[in-house]
Amino acid sequence: MKKIYIIILAACTTSLMFSSCKKVLEKQDLGSFTADQVYNDSTTTKLSIDYIYSQNQPAWFGNVGGLSASVSSLSEEQYGDNVFVKGTATIESVTDLGNTNTAGNYVKIRTINMFIRDVNAGTLDPAVKKRFIAQAYFWRAFRYFELVKLYGGVPVVLIPLDAVGEEAKKAALLPRNTTTETFAQIARDLDSCIKYIPARWPKNDDYGRITKGAAQAFKGRVLLTFASPEFNSGNLLSRWQDAYNANTQAIATLSANGFGLYPKFDVTMWTTEGSSGGSTPRNPEAVLATLYNTGTTDIGQNNNTYPNATVPKYIGSTGGSNQPTWDMALAFPMKDGKDIGASKYAYNLATFYKDRDPRFEQTIAYNGCNWPLSANPNYRLWTYYYSKNNVLTSTESSASSSGLYLRKAIDPALTLATFLNAGTDWLEIRYAEVLLNQAECAAEIGNVGQSQEAYANIIALRKRAGIEAGADGLYGLTAGLSATQLVSAVMKERQIELAFEGKRFWDLRRRKLLETVLNGKRRLGVTIALKSAGTNTDYILGSRDASASTNLDALYTSSFTVTTKQLDTYNIAYQAGVYFFGIPTVSLNNNINLKQNNTWGGPFDPLQ
Repeated sequence: MKKIYIIILAACTTSLMFSSCKKVLEKQDLGSFTADQVYNDSTTTKLSIDYIYSQNQPAWFGNVGGLSASVSSLSEEQYGDNVFVKGTATIESVTDLGNTNTAGNYVKIRTINMFIRDVNAGTLDPAVKKRFIAQAYFWRAFRYFELVKLYGGVPVVLIPLDAVGEEAKKAALLPRNTTTETFAQIARDLDSCIKYIPARWPKNDDYGRITKGAAQAFKGRVLLTFASPEFNSGNLLSRWQDAYNANTQAIATLSANGFGLYPKFDVTMWTTEGSSGGSTPRNPEAVLATLYNTGTTDIGQNNNTYPNATVPKYIGSTGGSNQPTWDMALAFPMKDGKDIGASKYAYNLATFYKDRDPRFEQTIAYNGCNWPLSANPNYRLWTYYYSKNNVLTSTESSASSSGLYLRKAIDPALTLATFLNAGTDWLEIRYAEVLLNQAECAAEIGNVGQSQEAYANIIALRKRAGIEAGADGLYGLTAGLSATQLVSAVMKERQIELAFEGKRFWDLRRRKLLETVLNGKRRLGVTIALKSAGTNTDYILGSRDASASTNLDALYTSSFTVTTKQLDTYNIAYQAGVYFFGIPTVSLNNNINLKQNNTWGGPFDPLQ
């Protein structure tokens, strides 16, 4: 009999990833168990599928590994020095195909394939089997989507290959499936998941598991990517229609089961967690979530690192590393939804924060803003410089290089003692994204009905954000946009609504916009300096909070100068080859049947 060599950690009756668990049991070592003992029992099978969740769920910013740089630093969201923006990427820069480390995609796919095989061979009730296997199908689709995004078509393995022997080694030397075949298999896995997965799980402690709506929404994302210019050079309308249909089905299922837009765009969208146990989820926005907890012991501890890495270092964290660029700040429209220069509200560099889209305040923290932090609802952030012995000195002990901080989803209740063990969940798919996915497909199809649907979805997001409706009720949108213009409006809305959620780089890449949007540019920051008053001191230190509370605009006018600065020391120079990364040398050497992409000198066409 086969033995199970995976060590699985059990918490309550569900995965350690699920913060609804209060009591944590001992670690469960299934190494001495046979497959019959594990997969003939629903409790131990549940432990095994929970292990698959823990190995495959994306972390904050949608991070699942693969790229050697923070995804935010690959666009204009955040500054970062890396081979991709420098234009010096090689075939060795992305190593997620065919590597042998224990965290690699194919190692995880093998675990999933073993689970599917062994559950099928077990004696559980057929309906229970299907529900377990449906979850595994989702994660296999998730893993193959990560691979096809990076490289195009990859070897599709649906059974666990033998690991020992010369014949087994030869059998594992599989060629790459075409990109179309890889996407088709992803869609089949998701269809199988959708068929057997529930729309709502009956138990509250199953919050965080895949639902029918989540699988449909993910299929919508997958097919949107397949329809996008990166993969769809001929702009086949049928692909856009398939993607539209998938996202429309997702919206219908989600809406029928209580999912929808969270009532407001603020931090509580991320801090509201769990299932209500009724017909409406406590957080209707959370379509697909990775759950974290606030545990402080090794057993059962699963904290996220985002808050500690993000809040200013001077308050005592190790953070301050997630800093928006000035470019990102300028991307937000004014509060009537119109772009800077086209709005009824005058934009002034000296008070750049004034009269902006309300999502600006919820995403970007700037000098003088009220940012409830460290359990202090009246906390104000100060990032300005003052003159000391004729040298600009930061009022912070460790200043933001861009002059701005990221505040999105930072729980105001966290303190210095709890930043390290924060439990805020990561929302990999928000309902807002599903609306935007559908809107983009609708705009591409270009029919009058679909165009109106695209308008309606963008308007729903802007209305939720608090943008003014305007006399025409279009919330800043322009009437009568062409299909091309409407697609651009959707992409702009994605940039704002989904800022710093790990989407911007992938959006620019799948739309083949990296070169046209970013190349030749240098990302900017901002420097806010205290006006000289003939002193060597930070002369507003004792009065700044009171002054800002009374009239921040007046304080800026009387006390600060605002100037922009370059963060990059070179022009961004994306290579055409990064739309499909090269297969690394070690992978080619390990499998003689793998062929390099033609964008990197090989014979494999990733557009087939």
